Amino acid sequence: MSWTYTTLKTAIQDYVDSSETTFTTNLPVFIKEAEERILKNTQLSVFRKNVTGTGTSGNTYLATPSDFLTPLSLAVLDGDSAYNFLLLKHVTFVREYIPTAATTGAPKYYAIFDDNSFILAPAPSADFTFELHYLYRPTSITASSDGTSWIGTNAPDALLYGSLVEAATFLKLNLEELQMFEARFVAAVNGVKGMLEEGVNNKDEYRYASSIGTVPREQ
Repeated sequence: MSWTYTTLKTAIQDYVDSSETTFTTNLPVFIKEAEERILKNTQLSVFRKNVTGTGTSGNTYLATPSDFLTPLSLAVLDGDSAYNFLLLKHVTFVREYIPTAATTGAPKYYAIFDDNSFILAPAPSADFTFELHYLYRPTSITASSDGTSWIGTNAPDALLYGSLVEAATFLKLNLEELQMFEARFVAAVNGVKGMLEEGVNNKDEYRYASSIGTVPREQ
C-alpha cells in the first residue's frame, strides 16, 4: 500500500467521516505536520545530504540550505583540504565565546542561530570552505509534481496515522480515537526505524553474516 496525495486525502476524510469545507481546506496542513513528525522522529539515512559552501571573512553567520532540517556535522577545510569538524553548541555558548564579531580565526564551534543560518565561533578569519552533512526536508507529497513522495510510498502507515492524529485534533474527536491514532502512528514510525535504520541498511552483509557463522571460513 502506498499513497498519492489524492488517495491520502480521501483516506483521511473516510477515516474521520468528514468532508466539511474548513476541514478539507486544512488537509495539506495535517499531512505536512505528519511528514515533519516522521522526519524528526526517524532521521532516515535516505534524507541525508552533503553540501559545501564558503564562509565570509569576518562574518560570524553561515547560511543553511533551503531544505535544511537538522545538522549531522559541519567541518571547515584548512589550506591542505583537511577536515576540521566544529562542535555543535548552544547560541549562548557561542555568544559568550565571541562577545564581538571582531574575534576571528578558524571556527571551532557552531550553533543553529535561526531557521536560515548558523552562528560560528570564532568568526572566519578568511573565506573558508565549509562542508555540511545534514538531514534535509524532502518535498512534501502535497507539493510534489507527481503527487507522490518517498514517505507516501515507503512509510504509508506512518503518514496516514500521523495525518489522522492532526485531523482528529482539529475535529476535537474523543480522546479514545485520538489515542488510537497516536498509538498506530508511533508503532508505524518504530517499524520504519526498525526496517531502515536497525536492519540491513546498517549492516555490511559479509561482516554481519560472518559474525553469526553463516559464511564459511576460507581454507
